[in-house]
Amino acid sequence: MVSAGPRVNDDGSLFIRNRLTIPADEIELRVTTSGGPGGQHANRSLTRVVASFRIADSQVLNVADREMLLEKVGTVVRSSAGRFRSQGMNRAAALEQLANRIGVALERPTPRRATKPTRSSKVRRVDEKKARGRLKEQRRRPDED
Repeated sequence: MVSAGPRVNDDGSLFIRNRLTIPADEIELRVTTSGGPGGQHANRSLTRVVASFRIADSQVLNVADREMLLEKVGTVVRSSAGRFRSQGMNRAAALEQLANRIGVALERPTPRRATKPTRSSKVRRVDEKKARGRLKEQRRRPDED
C-alpha cells in the first residue's frame, strides 16, 4: 500500500508534510501476537505491530498543530497492523497508517467563501416555482359557477 502522502524514512522517522517530520524516538512501537486463525504460527509469532504517538510529549509539533491534533484525535494517536506474516512489513504498514492519520488530522479545511446567487439563477428559481404552482393548479377540481 504505497501512498503519495506521508512516508517512513530510513531512520524510522515519519515524514508528514514539508517542515514536519516526527522522529523515531517519539513513536512507540509494541509487538504482539496477531489474533485470529493461523495455528501455532499466529499464536506464537510476535508479528502484529502497534504504533503510538503521544501528542503532548512531542517536541516537533508547534502549538497550533498540537492543539488541532489534541482536539481532533485526543492525546495519543495509535495504529496497528497485523495482516502480514512478517513483523517488518507490519511495522511499515503501522507507521504508514500512523503517518496518514496524523496527516489527515492536521489538514485545515478551506474556508467557505460566501457567494451571492446570480440574477439568472434567481429568475430561474422563480420561474420553476411558478411552473410548479401552475401544474398544481391544473390538478384542482374546476370551480362550479
